[in-house]
Amino acid sequence: MNRTAKGLLVAALVGVVAMAFRVSWNAQRDVARTVGADGTAALLYPFVVDGLMALALVATLVLTGKDKTFALRVLAGYTVASLVLNYVHGLVPELHGGGRVQLADWDPANWVLVLLATSLPVGSIFFGSDLVAKVLHHRPARIADLDESDQPTVNRLGSDLHKSAPAAPAAVTEPPAIESADPVPVGLPQSAPALAVAAVQHAPRRATGRVPESARTPRPTRTADELLGEARSATADWPDAELTAEAIRKAVRTSSANGRTLRDALKAERAEQAAVVAVVAG
Repeated sequence: MNRTAKGLLVAALVGVVAMAFRVSWNAQRDVARTVGADGTAALLYPFVVDGLMALALVATLVLTGKDKTFALRVLAGYTVASLVLNYVHGLVPELHGGGRVQLADWDPANWVLVLLATSLPVGSIFFGSDLVAKVLHHRPARIADLDESDQPTVNRLGSDLHKSAPAAPAAVTEPPAIESADPVPVGLPQSAPALAVAAVQHAPRRATGRVPESARTPRPTRTADELLGEARSATADWPDAELTAEAIRKAVRTSSANGRTLRDALKAERAEQAAVVAVVAG
C-alpha cells in the first residue's frame, strides 16, 4: 500500500470515529444531565468516557507485556460502559429531554446505572493518569548490540588472521649438483645448511586465533537508549519514505539488526504522535 492510500485510509478512519463520537456524545450528555451534571459538565462528559477509550487505544499500540494487557482491559471496560449508557438512552425516551428521570424502573438497576455513570469520570482520572505514566516511562526492549561487543571483534580478527596466513611453501628440492674443480669431501653435504636456513626463513607464521587486549582497537559501547537517541536526532527531518533500516544503520553506524530495530521504534513513535494529533484534532 502506497503512502497516498495509507493517508486516505487514516482520513476515513478519523472521519468514522468522529461521526461515531458525535452519536455517542448525544446519549452520554443526556445521561450526565440525568445524574445531576450541569450544562458544562454534561457537555464535557462524553470526552471523559470516549476520550479515555481513544487514549487507551493509543496506549495499546505503544505498550507491551502486562502494560499492554492493562490498556486493553481499560479500553474494553470503557467501551462496555459507553455501550450501556447508549443502550439505556435508547430505552428511556424521557432522557431525551434532559430532565431528572430514573434510568430504570427497578430501583436496584437504577442504582447500578447511576453508580456507573457517576464513577466513570473518577475512573478516567485514575486510569488515564496510569496509562499516560506507563507510556511516558515505556522503553523499547534492550537491543543486543552485537557489532559493538568484544567477542565479535575477536572472532573477526581471528578469522582474518587465519585467512591472511600465507600458504605453506612448496617442498624445497635439492639443487642440482654443480661440478667444481675442488673435490667435495664425502659426508659433508653442501645443501644441508641452505635447506635449514630456507626452512627457517619461509616457515609460515601460525595464527593464534585470539588477539591480545592491548592489540584491539578500542570501540565505545553504546546502550540501546543512546542508539535510539542518536537515530531520533539524525532522522528528525526525514520523511517517512526515507526511514529505512539501511539508512538508519549508515546514519548511526551500527549493525543491520539494530538498524531494523531502530526503524521499528522510530516508526512506532511517529505513529503514536500521529494518532495523538488525530485524537486531539477529532
